[in-house]
Amino acid sequence: MIYTYSDCIKIYKSDYQIKKAVSSGRIFQIEKGIYADKPDVSVLAVIAAKYPDVIITMDTAFFYHGLTDVVPDEYCIATPESSRALRDKRIRQFFVNTDILNLGVMTANRGDAVFKMYDRERMLIELLRFKNKLPYDYYKEILGNYRRIIYEMDIERVQEYASFFPRHKMISEALDSEVF
Repeated sequence: MIYTYSDCIKIYKSDYQIKKAVSSGRIFQIEKGIYADKPDVSVLAVIAAKYPDVIITMDTAFFYHGLTDVVPDEYCIATPESSRALRDKRIRQFFVNTDILNLGVMTANRGDAVFKMYDRERMLIELLRFKNKLPYDYYKEILGNYRRIIYEMDIERVQEYASFFPRHKMISEALDSEVF
């Protein structure tokens, strides 16, 4: 299990006791402010503990949903457009309008990490929104995988999500022409 510094203060009551627990091997300091009960934890678990309010999106979400086999170099996260830029080389940050930030958020588990991520329906909208910014082959691979699972998806939810986005007509037309 992963603990933040504030979690450790609740458990061990002081900074001195935390350092004592680390030196005795009861807990392990993974990085500044992040501790774990085992020495090896995933980077995703560390990111989820360090930034609990971020939402996994784009390349990382496509990979975790099984829509591509391309392992992303960075963890793609969505944050409110008013949030500060995060200085972490392991992440690529997307600033999202607060009106649509929490649309399609789900809780996911992967190994030792529990994190927020966009569902497949929201990620289909994101794929169509950022179509021109993605490599063509990558876009076609993900689109092809969406076509294979289209009957497993909630189409009404996709159309509902599309209505919340600024260019919803373009998204709806792309859904009709390329996916359905």
